[in-house]
Amino acid sequence: MVADDQIARSKRIQQRTGKTFHFATRVLPERVREPTYVLYAFFRVADEVVDGAETGSPEEQRRELDRLREAALGREETDDAVLSAFAELCEEHDIAEEDVETFIAAMRSDIDTDRYETYDDLEAYMDGSASAVGRMMTAVMDPEDPEAALPHATALGDAFQLSNFLRDVREDIVELDRVYLPQETLREYGVTEEQLKRFEFDGNVEAAMRHELRRAESLYKEGVAGIKYLPEDCQFAVLLAAVLYAEHHALIRERGFDTLTETPDLGTVRNLKLFVRTRWAWFRCKDPETVFRRVSCVRYGDSEPNRSGAGHADRVPAR
Repeated sequence: MVADDQIARSKRIQQRTGKTFHFATRVLPERVREPTYVLYAFFRVADEVVDGAETGSPEEQRRELDRLREAALGREETDDAVLSAFAELCEEHDIAEEDVETFIAAMRSDIDTDRYETYDDLEAYMDGSASAVGRMMTAVMDPEDPEAALPHATALGDAFQLSNFLRDVREDIVELDRVYLPQETLREYGVTEEQLKRFEFDGNVEAAMRHELRRAESLYKEGVAGIKYLPEDCQFAVLLAAVLYAEHHALIRERGFDTLTETPDLGTVRNLKLFVRTRWAWFRCKDPETVFRRVSCVRYGDSEPNRSGAGHADRVPAR
């Protein structure tokens, strides 16, 4: 069993580095909340190997990720509290080794891959960086019918990741020299890499952002449709996480789709308002899809969201 001090350290890591995810984690039942702290801490430890301030040479990064993988899977002993807790968690909840391997492989790809030619290429990366995370979370939640839940968990993980990419376009260029918008999308809308690096926002960038935002919102719909397959005590927390992550789209729309000149941030007050709105809607109706449609900023069809503050209509401009 994972020790209290291991959970406490993992929780501190999540509080410091994943505010939106931590906000939603707090409403999970204890049986899932504490393991989630450990899962997230492991993800951050691995991510810092390639994205931290002092990451070492590419070869050193690869060796460190290999060490983390072996320790996380219980193949090597470790005195690291997060790694040992994660290894215990994998055994206790029967987390698939394949998902751990896939996650580490995605972190390894960050060492020498900073552009993605097609969305299929990006999706393959997200299978490790996001979808595998969703599958691990599903294992911890322990639904009655995991086969029904897993495809939707995969879609929701991709949706969260894609929202982060859309929010962090500027930050990824400045801090990591990475562009996660597919190159094929940029070409389709006449956006050049030189333009992005100069942080020059125009109608072409706006159109490319709209394109990928619509793709992300399709993933949210697919992901939320599977929340009903999760245990009842987990459904609200996952729904809340979906509402919070999707809310970045409202911020992006409010800025006219410009995340090149500044990175938008939800802030505590907005999170709290969304929590209250989602909790009230959940009190009135326990259907995740219905609540998400009522509360989130995600568009369904050509209609506007049912709540205010989501910005102007999502029309693709003429090119």
